[in-house]
Amino acid sequence: MRTLSPALATHAAGEATTLCRCWSLIRRDGVVLGFTDHDRDLAFDGILFRANAGLEAAETSAELGFATGGGEVLGALAASGLNEQDLSRGLYDDARVALWLVNWVDPSQRTLLETGFVGEVKRSDTNFTAEVRGLGKAFDEERGRLYTASCSADLGDVRCGVIPSSSAATVAATDGRFSITAPALSGYSDGYLSGGRLVFTAGANTGFATEIRSHRADGGAIVLQLWQAAPQPIAIGDAFIAQAGCDKRFTTCRNKFGNGVNFRGFPHLPGNDFIIGGAATDNPGAGPFDGGSLFQ
Repeated sequence: MRTLSPALATHAAGEATTLCRCWSLIRRDGVVLGFTDHDRDLAFDGILFRANAGLEAAETSAELGFATGGGEVLGALAASGLNEQDLSRGLYDDARVALWLVNWVDPSQRTLLETGFVGEVKRSDTNFTAEVRGLGKAFDEERGRLYTASCSADLGDVRCGVIPSSSAATVAATDGRFSITAPALSGYSDGYLSGGRLVFTAGANTGFATEIRSHRADGGAIVLQLWQAAPQPIAIGDAFIAQAGCDKRFTTCRNKFGNGVNFRGFPHLPGNDFIIGGAATDNPGAGPFDGGSLFQ
């Protein structure tokens, strides 16, 4: 239950109200933006809440306990507010959001309805729908190490210790969205860059980063397929940096990077096939199912 200020409570109890909603958004890079569903700009707490962003609230839910509640915000893509390029570059991923109920005649009469984080964003040609996740989302995030066969570190981080190889190249041919041909990468063996990271350093997509879906040789040409389409059409001559990829398996860590000593998984963890295999044999206590080491 929320407690309203006496002035706002009196206003809300009246026969006619002048209430609107305002959203403040703080990106992880520190940029602060404000939006409102009122037809004029409002300002408070040092933030200008713009009316020309075309935002409006959609469904909102609240949950008991530690379940993640939240809602959705609908809006139009516009250069003065949220735009396609910034959304595609991930600048709003996990941004902090605060929703206010405000008396637009007197913005000092307001109350904070909820705070949360930007979740999934769905885009179409001219509009978007942004999911707002409540603070309870923090309880759904993994903490600590997981007991898995694959590595829990990210290639190149402190726990991994590897300095991944990377090369600068330019686009020689492209479909403009997902496919890039780059002869300068011919020095890498087939598949070496699969799962790696690509960052554009020149052209319309400068700063945009995405994962490399596949790396293959096609008739002497080196072709990269990207997981995510660039926000702007990729053009011939665009420069980028491609980094090696890792599938987080122990054999890859040992053979590809020579880093088996820093592997952060449990490669000897038996899988489901091994576990159910003992029930299928005529002699469950024989052979590899006698309780001894599997790696001697």
